[in-house]
Amino acid sequence: MTNTTKLLRRGLLPVTLALTLAVPAFAQSTASPEKPVPVDKRYENEVKALAKNPAVKNAFKVIMELEPETLQDLILLTEIPAPPFKEEARGKKYAQMLQAAGADSVWIDEVGNVLARRKGKNGRKTVVMEAHLDTVFPEGTDVKVKQRGDTLLAPGIADDTRGLAMVLSVLKVLEKTGLETEADVLFIGTVGEEGLGDLRGVKHLFSEKGPKIDSYIAVDGTGIGAVTNRGLGSRRYRITFKGPGGHSSGAFGLVNPHNALGRAIHYFAVDADKFTREGIRTTYNVGVIGGGTSVNSIPFESWMEVDMRSESPERVAGIDRLLQAAVQRALQEENQMKRSGPDLKVEVNLIGERPAGGMEPTVALAQRAVAATRFLGTEPALRVGSTNSNIPFSKGVPAVTIGSGGTGGGAHALEEWWVKKNAHLGTQRALLLLLAETGLAKGKK
Repeated sequence: MTNTTKLLRRGLLPVTLALTLAVPAFAQSTASPEKPVPVDKRYENEVKALAKNPAVKNAFKVIMELEPETLQDLILLTEIPAPPFKEEARGKKYAQMLQAAGADSVWIDEVGNVLARRKGKNGRKTVVMEAHLDTVFPEGTDVKVKQRGDTLLAPGIADDTRGLAMVLSVLKVLEKTGLETEADVLFIGTVGEEGLGDLRGVKHLFSEKGPKIDSYIAVDGTGIGAVTNRGLGSRRYRITFKGPGGHSSGAFGLVNPHNALGRAIHYFAVDADKFTREGIRTTYNVGVIGGGTSVNSIPFESWMEVDMRSESPERVAGIDRLLQAAVQRALQEENQMKRSGPDLKVEVNLIGERPAGGMEPTVALAQRAVAATRFLGTEPALRVGSTNSNIPFSKGVPAVTIGSGGTGGGAHALEEWWVKKNAHLGTQRALLLLLAETGLAKGKK
């Protein structure tokens, strides 16, 4: 049996259907809901039976009792800076908190991920519940939490520090109630989810050096309605044109990197505009440009960083080809225009790649996530997003990304905010989903 056949039978393949959902800054999309998601009765009954279990009812009560403590955990973690590639301080504290919560073992891996294992009764399966440690904010950013009425404001408070606090809360609840799962659970805080981190934490988890993982629940974004079961793929490049540079008058006639960069952006934008007006939704953006030293100097380099996204691997590859063609056309034209000196050169460096992929709504994990959401009184909506789940999607491992509860906004802005409204529902949904996926063992741990 081929790998493709295996994935088809399991309902796990890169999703390439024509879909048109928008994806904002937060990991969870807020596009208009799709049609109600069908749920197999067995998963509805499974979730209802769990929720009626006296031990689980008690766990729901403990979640409510822990809300003040969970809020303090959120504030504590938010105020520990976690800039890109510098998550160490927050990671060490999170490891201490997981240890104190009662995990059987806690460790920090080679790239900085924090892992806490809670052993199950049989341990034949391992389920991950994860949130990411890093934020997008540079070193030196003021991360002190401010309060305005019922609103908490601080960089990274909702994306994704609330997720970290909620994951920790689920572990605390399991320990305080003695609930035992059949499967092992790994509670994880990952590094490198944002920007140029390029999902390095979760990529490491799924490398040969990572632990055995059978299913993956990522917690990112807020609310409880969305269930991300499709991954938005992306490629990011840093493209640098390089020349000798010189005096604007004395060296006039040399190749000018800025000229080439301007042409490359123009040619790419024109072709990409046509490409993205039809077919599966695909986006592109020239996000950062730079280079040059002074107004009277021919620059010695000019660079840009480009982001391209689609949930179709073929569309990502297609728009990538347009970028490469635009760059080479611009390079050739600038070299043809020079009057003296050496040719212009270009360096094209891939600085980020997130694979596209997805999981069919009929897969058990997706069905359980939908059933748990609906049980708690919210109509679930399947979404596409760019989250840590992209990696298990691409590996054929069942995965979903769910919100952490409460409401939030201003992601990636200094005035990012979060409100506790119905936050306990996020934790209750996460617990229900985890218990359904791991299996609830009889008796207490």
